[in-house]
Amino acid sequence: MPTISKDLVNHITVQAHEAGQRLDNYLIKILKGVPKSHIHRIIRGGEVRINKGRTHADVRIETGDVVRIPPIRVTEKVAPNQKMIPSRDFEIVFEDDCLIVLNKPSGVAVHGGSGVSFGVIEQLRQSRPEAKYLELVHRLDKDTSGLLMIAKKRSALVKLHEMLRNDHPKKVYLALGVGAWDKSLRHVQLPLFKYTGAAGEKMVRVDEHGQSAHTMFQVLNTFSGSLTHSVGISALSLVQATLKTGRTHQIRVHMQSQNCPIAGDERYGDYQANKRLQKLGLKRMFLHAYILELDHPMTGERLYLKAELPDELREFLNYFQAA
Repeated sequence: MPTISKDLVNHITVQAHEAGQRLDNYLIKILKGVPKSHIHRIIRGGEVRINKGRTHADVRIETGDVVRIPPIRVTEKVAPNQKMIPSRDFEIVFEDDCLIVLNKPSGVAVHGGSGVSFGVIEQLRQSRPEAKYLELVHRLDKDTSGLLMIAKKRSALVKLHEMLRNDHPKKVYLALGVGAWDKSLRHVQLPLFKYTGAAGEKMVRVDEHGQSAHTMFQVLNTFSGSLTHSVGISALSLVQATLKTGRTHQIRVHMQSQNCPIAGDERYGDYQANKRLQKLGLKRMFLHAYILELDHPMTGERLYLKAELPDELREFLNYFQAA
């Protein structure tokens, strides 16, 4: 990360590992604590230049570009906001000089925005100030736990994005559905359409005008007996869901479409069933990114990575298995 003087004009040469980023994203990273709105303002005003020429926020920087950065005259009140991002050590499942795969806890967003001050990527950067490059490869919903990939090099990020577009890597989830999943139903192929809900929230529904989406399902266990019946639920189905496409909320909406919504899902789930399951100890959505199988983006080595169910989900299942 280059050293920036906020009192003088800086001329920074873009390094190979920094190339390919949007200009505004690059400046956000190197100008710690400077509001995004201020960065956009100095770009629009022509104070930021690339190779002596005016530029735009969405321009992709290239190796060897010389970026002119003016003195940053912002009030010091931005500094406390930076301190509000606490560093955090996440469970690391795999790491080398190109890639991190960590086990994300439920309840933690992958990045800040939409009313969330910070997420995994901001906390990881805060805990690793020496890291030159850390970028999310993909996303997990806030309430989903499990395997999350972080690129440590731009070249790895580009390769991984290419792999994701071509149905690779293999991503397998564990989910608990409210209802009895039909064991003969192995494939759900229903298009998904994104829209904005009444409260401004991001929503997805099955719609013929949506994007194609394909999820493979396998039933691992079905719980049905006096314990489920005591809370007015006929059955619970533990399923393994393998993504063939990677649409927003794909598993959640595909399970809802089969009248077997994910337990604890506040957006697409069964409200009454969720309240009953809370009384039995389920305090979160039962969706976990369990297995990640891929070729290493740089070496080609085959990686098979697994994050076991978190204690709170495993203990909840044990409650039914013991009944």
